[in-house]
Amino acid sequence: MMWLAWRQHRKQALFTLVGLAVLAGVMIPTGLAVRGTFADLGLADCVQQQNTETKDCGRAFNDFHNQYDTLLLVGILFLVLPLLVGLFWGAPLVAREVEQGTHRFVWTQGVSRTRWAVVKFGFVGATTLAAAVVYGLGMSWWLGPLVAGGGRSRFEVLFFDMQGVAPVGYTLFAVALGVFAGTVWTRMLPAMAGTLGGFAVVRIVLTAVARPHYLPAREHTYPLVSAAGFDGGAPRDAWALSDGVRDANGTMVGPGVQVFCPPGSNGPNGGPCGGEFGEGAYNWLLYQPADRYWLFQGIETGIFVALAALLLYLAVRRVRRIA
Repeated sequence: MMWLAWRQHRKQALFTLVGLAVLAGVMIPTGLAVRGTFADLGLADCVQQQNTETKDCGRAFNDFHNQYDTLLLVGILFLVLPLLVGLFWGAPLVAREVEQGTHRFVWTQGVSRTRWAVVKFGFVGATTLAAAVVYGLGMSWWLGPLVAGGGRSRFEVLFFDMQGVAPVGYTLFAVALGVFAGTVWTRMLPAMAGTLGGFAVVRIVLTAVARPHYLPAREHTYPLVSAAGFDGGAPRDAWALSDGVRDANGTMVGPGVQVFCPPGSNGPNGGPCGGEFGEGAYNWLLYQPADRYWLFQGIETGIFVALAALLLYLAVRRVRRIA
């Protein structure tokens, strides 16, 4: 059975290997060039010392941003890779067999449906896992200096989704969803359409609704009037979820507003700066700390792996009912 699974999917495996090789051919030289420039400009020291406002560091960050910002936008295209694997590995796995009628031949040769499903799903799952691990770790290496040099947080939606272990979960989920869709719609195009729609919906819901609440967020407050050089706002590299100005009673009076007033400065109406919010008002921020990044990666990956396991279990049950 393993030999049959290999014979059926060796072209897909070869195309996947070629795709990874092409991706490596792009990422390795550009990644080395980016890291070389990052080091030559001295940005590692600026980032480590959180020294982004001095003249030298500011100029270095600006030069780096101008040189590689377009490359970062190109990298965003890699976000669709897990979905493509689901569409072209997962969706055809069952749907193509049933659409072409080849499943009848296999299931009448002494191979049970359950064994057929377990071997096929296991082979594709193992291949997908290996490719996803290489892709996720490679993207983490490639994106590291681009994110740091652009003054961005790893929690930002696009960057969180492109690197670390999260792409492994996304890819396994996409393949499992494609397999399950192929047992529901036993034709290739409907199965691929169902995979596309289901993947988009789950990703959007988890990213926008669930991810900010994986762990209780923390609050940070600081005064409207601060000494010169005060760097308020979220702790470094934190993920800011919500902010605003609250009055002395804690009521939100300026949603989405952060006020920084030097001592003795006046506001736009001639009164003291920040006086329009009332005495005792303060800046308020809700955020997820930067040191939770890998924990959030693990939580999200675990959710998608669990969903993938559930979908594969349901797919095996549905295979038993296909005529």
